[in-house]
Amino acid sequence: MKTKNLLLLILLVMISTTMLWAEIRLPKLVSNGMVLQRDLEIKIWGWASPGETIKLSFVQIEKQTTADSDGNWSLTLPAQAAGGPYNMRIAGENTLEVQDILIGDVWVCSGQSNMELNMDRASPLYQREIAESDHPEIRYFVVPKTYDFSGPREELNGGKWISAKPETIRQFSAVAYFFGLELYERYQVPIGLINSALGGSPAEAWISEEALQAFPNYLQEGNQFKDQALIDSIESADRKRAANWYGLLNFMDTGFRLIGKTWAHPEIETKYWSEMEVPGHWADADLGPVNGSVWFRRTFEIEEKEAGKAAYLLMGRIVDADSVFINGTFVGNTTYQHPPRRYQVPEGVLHAGTNVITVRIVNSSGRGGFVPDKAYTLTVEGREIELEGTWQYRLGAQMPPLARQTFIRWKPFGLYNAMISPILNYRIKGVIWYQGESNAGRPGDYTQLFETLIADWRAKWKQGDFPFIFVQLANFMEAHQDPAPSNWAMLRDAQLKTLAVPNTGMAVAIDIGEWNDIHPLNKKEVGRRLALAAGPVAYGARKSVYSGPLLKSYRRKGNKMILKFEHTGKGLMAGNAQKLGHFAIAGADRQFVWAEARIKGNKVILWNSEVLVPVAVRYGWADNPEGANLYNLDGLPASPFRTDDWEE
Repeated sequence: MKTKNLLLLILLVMISTTMLWAEIRLPKLVSNGMVLQRDLEIKIWGWASPGETIKLSFVQIEKQTTADSDGNWSLTLPAQAAGGPYNMRIAGENTLEVQDILIGDVWVCSGQSNMELNMDRASPLYQREIAESDHPEIRYFVVPKTYDFSGPREELNGGKWISAKPETIRQFSAVAYFFGLELYERYQVPIGLINSALGGSPAEAWISEEALQAFPNYLQEGNQFKDQALIDSIESADRKRAANWYGLLNFMDTGFRLIGKTWAHPEIETKYWSEMEVPGHWADADLGPVNGSVWFRRTFEIEEKEAGKAAYLLMGRIVDADSVFINGTFVGNTTYQHPPRRYQVPEGVLHAGTNVITVRIVNSSGRGGFVPDKAYTLTVEGREIELEGTWQYRLGAQMPPLARQTFIRWKPFGLYNAMISPILNYRIKGVIWYQGESNAGRPGDYTQLFETLIADWRAKWKQGDFPFIFVQLANFMEAHQDPAPSNWAMLRDAQLKTLAVPNTGMAVAIDIGEWNDIHPLNKKEVGRRLALAAGPVAYGARKSVYSGPLLKSYRRKGNKMILKFEHTGKGLMAGNAQKLGHFAIAGADRQFVWAEARIKGNKVILWNSEVLVPVAVRYGWADNPEGANLYNLDGLPASPFRTDDWEE
């Protein structure tokens, strides 16, 4: 009897497995709400049982095919004009219906965290835009963030199409949404946005193993991680090291050692605490450059009518992790330095009179503290209470620096395999790309890397030289008083050179960054400039002004350098100033000094009385070139550039 039951169970499992395998499956991208690319043949693909007949019906089109011996099948549909919504019926052993399909323009939106950064993160700037985001013909799909070194994947492990509306818009990439909105309003066709981006990722992670043959070092690095045992051992060691560090920190932290209370308690004794001006870094205070935990505390006053009311707390940006308490009540924490600190203070926490805010900061390396030029305020009942100024502080525990985590997900070709390869069958209009920060430490090979990436994607997508539009790195970090070497300037120069690749465009962002934030929030202007750059490349708008001034040629005349520009539009101007800034000039000694500059037509004339025979010019050549203000009269900034090829 037992043998019979076992055989019956095996038979049922076999039948069940066969039935499951027989069912038609579609890739995640081919799903309800998708946008298909107009004016191109459409490829629909999926999986079924070997030899299974697949029938497809769509917009009066009837197509049929047979799954191959591995169960793969695909159908090519004739090009369609923009429109919809439509439904698609696919039948075999089972029947599937894909609903609410639009036909328009599909853009892949890739890169690192500035492409990831969503509308929720940027929401303080865009409350009206969020409220007015009811655009059902703008659709968005997020590719799951994962990696694979074993080989190119055929399918994504998740994702769905959503349409733009106030309830969903906060999930959208801010750059992608504003880019898509510009295109939708300009061309009145549905827009599909496929976001395949990952914070911190370098360019080599997005290039196929095949294309990285030209970069032996990157190829060798990626090949190491085909060994899953190596990945497991590294991740295990990272987790153990971090757990030990934080465990010891919390054990040693004096702020946790009071009986029945911590230093977050509003009534603790603070007469032995030091003082420091916030915002700022404690390395610049008496404490010095230590790592570990530091507790900060200050008081503020609440009026009787505000007592017990909910409040909104802004704590700027903090390096690295913070936990925030008001009157001893925990109100929020952030575990790494980049996000803005925005915390909701619940009802019942604030009381009339003197209140206490306490912040415990944990810093594992570098300079801990409060980032300057950010908002540190508490808003209650419409009144904004300023929290900058003198705070008390005390060291909780000093620790040695914590060794950095090994970010395996950023290694060469891993993201290409898992986040690009599975979408290559999907027809697209083009790509927008915002990346480069993670390559800025080694800018020398970025031109070749970036050109390889573009060529690689175009070859794999098999759509010819489709439009590839990218963002040049924004201004970031502290400004320098004198001309100085800059890796970020080198990276921007590499991006500028990539415009030599056919069907590319560049959005200059040198004027819309934030010196103290690698993630500037003005993503609306980035999206607008990307859409402008897409005009001639993707939509034939050759007569439009789509770029700021780009250096066309230069020559020396006596002790002056005469620079000629293209993309001058209605003319050149000095933005927000009476005179041009951030032009530097050098002679044969290669020592750059600031130059006087004036506009003449579509030219800029430069000189410095100390440089009698100038040989080279640089403009905006800095991490954060404050004062770089050459624009065309259409309001688009000039790209930073250099005329030399000297080693930095």
